[in-house]
Amino acid sequence: MRRTLAAAALVTASVVVLAGCGSGGGDEPTADADFTTDPEGTVSAWGFENADDVGQSRIDYAAEQLSGVEVDLDATAFDAQKFTTRIAGGNVPDVVQMDRRYVTTYAAQGLIMPLDQCFEAQDVSPRDHWYPAVVDDVTYQDAVWAVPQFYQPPAILLNKTVLDEAGVTADQIDPSQPDVLLEAIGKMYEESNGVPTRLGFDPVATGQSGLWILATGGQLNDEDGAPTLDDPSNVAGIELLKEITDAQGGFAAVKSFTDSFDTFGDNNQYVAGQVGAQVNAQWYPNVLSPYVDQLNLEAVPFRNADGEPFTVASGTAFVIPAGAKNPSAACAWMVELTSDDAWMAAGEARAETREADGGINTGLFTGSPEPDQAIREQWVVESGNAGFDQVIATYYDVVADGESFGSSPAGQEIQDELNNAITAALLGDKSPEDALADAQQAAMRAYDKATAG
Repeated sequence: MRRTLAAAALVTASVVVLAGCGSGGGDEPTADADFTTDPEGTVSAWGFENADDVGQSRIDYAAEQLSGVEVDLDATAFDAQKFTTRIAGGNVPDVVQMDRRYVTTYAAQGLIMPLDQCFEAQDVSPRDHWYPAVVDDVTYQDAVWAVPQFYQPPAILLNKTVLDEAGVTADQIDPSQPDVLLEAIGKMYEESNGVPTRLGFDPVATGQSGLWILATGGQLNDEDGAPTLDDPSNVAGIELLKEITDAQGGFAAVKSFTDSFDTFGDNNQYVAGQVGAQVNAQWYPNVLSPYVDQLNLEAVPFRNADGEPFTVASGTAFVIPAGAKNPSAACAWMVELTSDDAWMAAGEARAETREADGGINTGLFTGSPEPDQAIREQWVVESGNAGFDQVIATYYDVVADGESFGSSPAGQEIQDELNNAITAALLGDKSPEDALADAQQAAMRAYDKATAG
């Protein structure tokens, strides 16, 4: 099976990572790596915590393929401040796992290596293996800077019990038809003394802010990576979010109510009937699978302003820091760890786990079409619950419709400032235009700082 550098999406409630570490490698630090040499020696990897069955099966597979490479794994989580401190102090790992939003920041600062030569040495063509949105996440100035893994497409998860009770149909939960959606929300929404007791639709306004802005025609940065938060096209998404939250008691009331949800527990918002619909990433049905007998679930795609299915890419990535001691072995390890065969091993491991625990196998979302489809065909079987099977199928249907959040040296700051702007606008503290203008100034300062060198 051809190698792929895409990695599987979450299949549990938290990010599935592998393990990672700090020091090691046998050579002196180097800026210009020779990725063509035969890999050997020690690879230190940091930022890979909590390996589960999916992660461990990939580690084991990569170890079998690289008998001359020893991997030092540190299970501590990635920390942005710690990363720059370690680089400055010369304590440089060979591989680091981080959220993809950080990748372009470190690329612009010269803190990580471009990987095009790595891909060439390992006979990997990124755009032949990954979904375009996943590649775009880690592309900057015509170079690819990371090996991305995980692709968690959001869609809208429906509580059919609530919809049926209110006389609402699934096709009415459609952001591309605001009037229809708002009418449906009004039928499902319930309150007590002005306090929500049931939301018709939880848009997850700040948790999924980029989805709402991009789907309504906005953009977060330009093609050079500069922030564009004050672009007039971004106003529509905030205005729609405000209509949705205002129809349910206002953003403050909605946020307070959703913060009280037992999201990962026995009395989660679906079991408790606290939502009719909610935007959720692909991993969340795994949380709900133990309660499938208590629920009547379906899903619909999130739709953009033109009514087309729409989703966004998200996940983590492997990078090789500048000054890594053993970049050639690091490159080979990352490729083996995220190859098609590694993902098939992971798919088999997950199927065995689900058979043993009696759970439902929702599949693996690798960021690459071929292993996605192969795993689905071989190990994703009917659960016996038609609604839950339709949920699984919906996420598989939307994964190809993904769009990148945008690659920017200020990627994380853009996301943070967008959330600040949305919060201020939904609370009514600022107009959407003023909130976005303030966010743009803050994000631009971060961009200027990141690109100053």
